[in-house]
Amino acid sequence: MTQPRLVVPGDTLMITRRTLRRHHLFRPDSAIRQLYLYTLALCARQFGILVHAVTLMSTHEHLIVTDPQGRYPDFLRRLHRLVSLGTKVLRKWEGPTWDHEQSSVVRLLTQQVTVLPHELGRRLWTVKRPEAYFDTKNRQWPDTVELTLTLPPLLERTYDAQAGREAVQVELERQERLAHHEIKKRGWRVLGAERIRRLSPYRRATSFEPLRDRNPTFAVGRGQKKMFLQAVAELRAFRNAYRQALEQWRAGLRSVVFPQGTWCMCRVHCDLSSSRTCCEGRL
Repeated sequence: MTQPRLVVPGDTLMITRRTLRRHHLFRPDSAIRQLYLYTLALCARQFGILVHAVTLMSTHEHLIVTDPQGRYPDFLRRLHRLVSLGTKVLRKWEGPTWDHEQSSVVRLLTQQVTVLPHELGRRLWTVKRPEAYFDTKNRQWPDTVELTLTLPPLLERTYDAQAGREAVQVELERQERLAHHEIKKRGWRVLGAERIRRLSPYRRATSFEPLRDRNPTFAVGRGQKKMFLQAVAELRAFRNAYRQALEQWRAGLRSVVFPQGTWCMCRVHCDLSSSRTCCEGRL
């Protein structure tokens, strides 16, 4: 059985998902950019998600968001479905768009792991409805939507807006230096923006990649041993409490209370009218 999903309102999350077999379906061009940003703006507004950073690469996405209402599973399901359907129309693609593995969702528990672009907290996009997939006569697809990049709460609690951007810039430059050193050390070549744009979306990345690699659930950054141990203890306590509650529910006890952060059992089985299968601090 897969591990239960911990969904805590107010969490800041790093989300990654890739295309099927690393096909270059998201090769950078104006059409795919418009499709993704429009869909992201729609879904963020619908589920109350705060978007801090977004990067769409040819084979995968990176998002950093905050989930004030604890609704990110619904947000991701909607986002990935619409992006997939739009991409199929745009690329004339048959079959799945996304990889069959679950999205990587990492809870960011300290500001040390929040590395964002310089537009943090100040960028505003106004995105027109794409011509591909979205029906102009359907009222749920507005002509334009706005997407604003906001400051993550982790940074707002530590810095003012400008100091936060400067701290991020310092860390970003450090990461870039490390990346350049690694590329030089390994003798790799970088295609560059122009060659990336000319890639066929039907080709796929062929570089070696280990299968079934670790898929972390949280990150705390460098030198944060105390926070790391605290996060491990929290996760273990949640999973133990969840397993105990699930055993009671399977035994027929429908009044069992699941721990705070439980997602699927609350959404699928909770009956508020009879107080059955409810979750602490959530329903």
